[in-house]
Amino acid sequence: MTSRRTALLALLVDVVLVVAFAAIGRATHDGDVLGPAGAGLATTAWPFLVGLLLGWAVSLGWRRPLAPLRTGLPVWGVTLVAGMLLRAVSGQGVAVAFVIVAGITLLVFLVGWRASAGIAARVRVSRSA
Repeated sequence: MTSRRTALLALLVDVVLVVAFAAIGRATHDGDVLGPAGAGLATTAWPFLVGLLLGWAVSLGWRRPLAPLRTGLPVWGVTLVAGMLLRAVSGQGVAVAFVIVAGITLLVFLVGWRASAGIAARVRVSRSA
């Protein structure tokens, strides 16, 4: 059974990584992470943050928040698809190149940290045995 604390921490890591993804994109393309009046980062991040929360709900992420395949992959997929759909309906860009880069980056971020955490836990257990 996963503790509530573990689930909240995993969700927080996901949120930080999605915001980092948006910040990196803004810094790369606009040279200004926050944008006018500080709203730029929020404008870029919100569709993916909504997608992230939907991904957690669809995958029941709180049950196994550290599982790369059971939780990480569905969270990634829903975050990407919902984020792109929300960007499209809100008048933000969804160029094919952006979808590809976002897909790869979010995959590395949302699944990668879970896989790394699992490897680190196995190494820690094997060293203590």
